[in-house]
Parts: sequence; C-alpha cells; structure tokens
Amino acid sequence: MDVWFTADTHFDHQLVAGLRGFETPPEHDAFVVERWNATVRPGDQVWHLGDVGMGRLARFSDTLRQLNGQIHLITGNHDEPWPGLRQAHRHQRAWLEHFATVQAFARRRIAGQNVLLSHFPYEGDHVGEDRGSQYRLPDEGLWLLHGHVHSAWRKRGRQLNVGMDVNDLRPLHLDAVTTELAELGSPAETGL
Repeated sequence: MDVWFTADTHFDHQLVAGLRGFETPPEHDAFVVERWNATVRPGDQVWHLGDVGMGRLARFSDTLRQLNGQIHLITGNHDEPWPGLRQAHRHQRAWLEHFATVQAFARRRIAGQNVLLSHFPYEGDHVGEDRGSQYRLPDEGLWLLHGHVHSAWRKRGRQLNVGMDVNDLRPLHLDAVTTELAELGSPAETGL
C-alpha cells in the first residue's frame, strides 16, 4: 500500500476547469480521474485535503466512485461537511459513503515527525486576504500539509502545498513529501 496526498480536485467546477485549461468541467474531471488512477492503485491510501468539488455532492458523486484508493477527507471550504458551514452536520453521513473518514484536520507521522494536515495553510491565500482564519490551525512549530492556495506557492515556511495545481494534477506520493520536508530541514530551522 502506498500513501498519497492531494487537495483541490474541484470536480464539477467551471471556473477551476477553465483556469486549468479545460473547456468544460466534465473534460476536466475525466482528465483528473485518468491522472489519479494512473497514479493511485485500488489498495492505496489517499489523504485528500479538501475542496473535492463544487456544490452538492450529488453533482460529482459518480466521479468520486471512479477514483482508486481508500480516501480520507480533510474538509475544505467548498465541501458540504466543512465545519465552517452552518449545515455541515447534515452532510457527514452522505460523504462517508465516498470517504473512509471525514474530518476537519489530522495529524500524521511522516519521516519520524508529527505533521499536520489541513485544507488551509497557517497563513496566506490565493486571493488578497486570508479567508477562514478562524478555521485555520495555529502555527506552533509543526510541518503543515495543505491545499487551498492552488498555485500561489508550493513551499512557504513550515507549509507544503500538496494541491493538484502544483503537482501536475495528480496526487503526491509520501516519499516525495518526505523528500521535500527533508530539503526544508527541521521545522525549527525555517526561522519562523
């Protein structure tokens, strides 16, 4: 079993499909599914760090059924069970039909270090202001894998963006994450 990380698939999202060079969301979604399944095997584990699709789950549930791997979801601001939405509690059960787990954030052990997983970075955004600041984890010195910022950066301080836009529209393998964190040094050496 291999372990993968990704974020920001944005299935059935016209704006993101266009920004990624596709004419329509179905064209975009088919390409992402093809890339995903060429990368991830059925028995692999994937940590999806949010913004699965746009709108209601029913709009892209058929697309989710096509994806290889056991997928754990860290909710993003476009996902119905994201706790920043008033009715998030009503959507947990439906999303658990497609994901092994659904949670707001997680902690994993990577290369002997505790690493946090969240949709949001500690700070920064791909727009002018930091949105959802009350839902962001505080930077207390651990590495953070995240999405949300699309192609605004790949590495920034103790933050590593594992989103589709900086990874050739495919999930990123655990070994690549380990290498990138090693290249950055220990979290304390980032000078933040």
